[in-house]
Amino acid sequence: MFCGFYQHRYLLYSLTKREITGRYKGSFLGMLWSLFNPLIMLVVYTFVFSVVFSARWGDRTESTVEYGLILFAGLIVFNLFSECFSRAPMLILENVNYVKKTFFPLEILQIVILGSACFHLLVSLAVWLFAHVILFGIPPVTIVWLPLILMPLCLFSLGISWLLASLGVYLRDVTHIVGICNSILLFMSAIFYPLSAMPENYHTWMRLNPLVLSVEMVRDVMYFGSPPNFTHLGLFWGYAVLAAWLGFAWFQLTRKGFADVL
Repeated sequence: MFCGFYQHRYLLYSLTKREITGRYKGSFLGMLWSLFNPLIMLVVYTFVFSVVFSARWGDRTESTVEYGLILFAGLIVFNLFSECFSRAPMLILENVNYVKKTFFPLEILQIVILGSACFHLLVSLAVWLFAHVILFGIPPVTIVWLPLILMPLCLFSLGISWLLASLGVYLRDVTHIVGICNSILLFMSAIFYPLSAMPENYHTWMRLNPLVLSVEMVRDVMYFGSPPNFTHLGLFWGYAVLAAWLGFAWFQLTRKGFADVL
């Protein structure tokens, strides 16, 4: 799997660049929209939850403004997964011309979407860091653990994307199911509330959702200055590697019938 990706690295770079620039092609501000979108959302979330609702993040914060930054940190994680998750079912259907090419590596299309999602994650992260420096100063040094948390998230997103991209070819209803699941995950991944706000008997079930693990750990290292829970991080890596391997194997097994169906 990884050897194939390395072999097609130049094609991956070209397609990812086209995916990112194509999204803003023809707009007056162009690539600046990738900066304005997370900036505007950060301002809106901070205003709504700190001014309108006067929300606080449990007993770990004193200022209501902090809620916006903590919430946005969780959304950065969710948006990375959501972009891959929501686009996967239609990915092959939107690139039928590639299916008919004998030697085109269809499995890299999911990595192209992931690359685009990672680009927007980096832009959102830059906005978050800028806001944190302005409001509260330099972020905690534990933020250096962030790549170790985001890497398995990328692998997990890839695995799910390969699975859904394949199913989307054979079952067109998958697109609608994914749309519903995406909305459910937004509220069931501890984005708008800390996991501690849930009753303790729900914690084990909530942690079966890999997004909950990643969101909690990202907040700890980015904002609260705590190192990640290495037991949970190890479980997350296990989830991610297994999901990526199974998703890739399933995609390669089922891709032989794509041309017949399409």
